[in-house]
Amino acid sequence: MKRFITIAVSLIFSIAALAQPSTQPAADLTTITVSGTGKVTLTPDRFSFTVGVQTMAPTVEQAVNENNAKIAAVIAALKKAGASDAEIRTSNFSVWPQQDYREGQTPRITGYQVMNNVTVRRDKVSDAGKLLQIAVTAGVNQASNLNFEVSDPARGRERGLKAAFDDARSKASVLAQVSGRVLGPALAISEGGSAPVYPYPQQRNMAMKEAAVSDVSVEPGTQEAIFTVSVVFSVK
Repeated sequence: MKRFITIAVSLIFSIAALAQPSTQPAADLTTITVSGTGKVTLTPDRFSFTVGVQTMAPTVEQAVNENNAKIAAVIAALKKAGASDAEIRTSNFSVWPQQDYREGQTPRITGYQVMNNVTVRRDKVSDAGKLLQIAVTAGVNQASNLNFEVSDPARGRERGLKAAFDDARSKASVLAQVSGRVLGPALAISEGGSAPVYPYPQQRNMAMKEAAVSDVSVEPGTQEAIFTVSVVFSVK
């Protein structure tokens, strides 16, 4: 009987010892979360512009027929200069009645205006000025929306993300230093994506003369792509 009591008492003390909280301090893990931005300058490798022919005539048939002939000449000239079928597309065709408005009277149609626009897009920016000049010489009397683009949005992504991470680490280092801590490794990283920053489109709305013109002077410039990341750093 005494032996049984001794074993029971020993078991109770063992369980109580296991239930005691640890006297060792827990690791003091603190983090800093920052965002970083990286900018990459890219050279455009694609351009586009829109040119058109506007005609007016007393009847719809006359206005359309005249317009068809003129825009066909423009398209033929562009193709002769090297633009392919895939690089030329019709972007607008419209017909408007020209009306004479007089007070107290029903508007009277005096003729018709026809507009036909084509948009040219090509992956060779050095041809922009030449093709514009070709279109003008061929007879267009409207031109607009000259744009330079970067065809591959992923270009420069690796450099941009690295620059964004370096920016985040630099910010975190400053914050750790002013708080009396030492910056540790990155614990988590999330990409915020990229946002291409395009320059304001160069637009030309011109009333063309039939006289020959020189090559249109254009400059593609450069564009910036902005990459962002969010990083969680440990600090000690």
